[in-house]
Amino acid sequence: MVTLPAPRRRDLLVSGHVNVDRFLRVRQFPGPDRTVPVAAHRTALGGTAATLARVAARYGVRTGLVARVSREFPAAFRARLRAEGVDLRGLVTVASGATPTCYIVEDEDGGQRTLIDQGPMGDAARAPLPGAWLGQYAWLHVTTGDPAYQLRLARAGRRVGLKVAADPAQEIHYRWGRRDLAELFRLSEVFFGNRSEVAHALELFRDRRPEALLARVPLVVRTEGPDGATAFSRAGTVHVPGHRTRRVRSVVGAGDAFRGGFYAAWFVGEALRDCLRAGTRAAAAWMERGAPLEE
Repeated sequence: MVTLPAPRRRDLLVSGHVNVDRFLRVRQFPGPDRTVPVAAHRTALGGTAATLARVAARYGVRTGLVARVSREFPAAFRARLRAEGVDLRGLVTVASGATPTCYIVEDEDGGQRTLIDQGPMGDAARAPLPGAWLGQYAWLHVTTGDPAYQLRLARAGRRVGLKVAADPAQEIHYRWGRRDLAELFRLSEVFFGNRSEVAHALELFRDRRPEALLARVPLVVRTEGPDGATAFSRAGTVHVPGHRTRRVRSVVGAGDAFRGGFYAAWFVGEALRDCLRAGTRAAAAWMERGAPLEE
């Protein structure tokens, strides 16, 4: 008698940061050895993985998280994630230390400066991987975090049949070397990045054009801010323009919101062009309302 594999009950598992984001608003950034007053401040639930998973869940994608926080992580944030339907079996709480926290300073022109306390996300190379429930998912989205851990997780996901998406985000500039990134691409079906991140991948591999990356990964999705997004695949290149915004309250998290919208279309079988459009709409909605899921 042939034993069939158990059906996958969930869509997307996102491995990366779940942060406390502390925002400071200033009129302009201070110069060296200068002080400026804070015009406003707020605290929000953030992080690459948390934002992506929440936006995708809001659009109907069955999502889960793999991340490490400390006991300082607010109980209200954990409850919010659970209420939004995000699977928290992979959200591990360590016994001590600071929880991952971003300090984000924004000026009136939309510029930003960010500092991060990695907390337990700083060194997770030997952290335990998800258990047997990993196989309940169809896709694994690998974003920010310890490259050694993310590669272990990607390999484990592949062994139980998950498709992998690579999305190192800003950490491609300072946590990922050529060898590790090549291995991540080898395990992946998609590479997500903005212009700067895709350009850095090209620099690491000594390539000139995004199409050259297709020798390593079948699909490259590049976000381009107000200019929209472009997908490079072995079947050709697709571009969509940016979605107009009536106002911009914050750009922090917009790229992760794009990915959430993209996946919402992807999992219902939309064409690649429509997935890009769904991503740009989700990013625009996020920027217009700041952190819309907080409301």
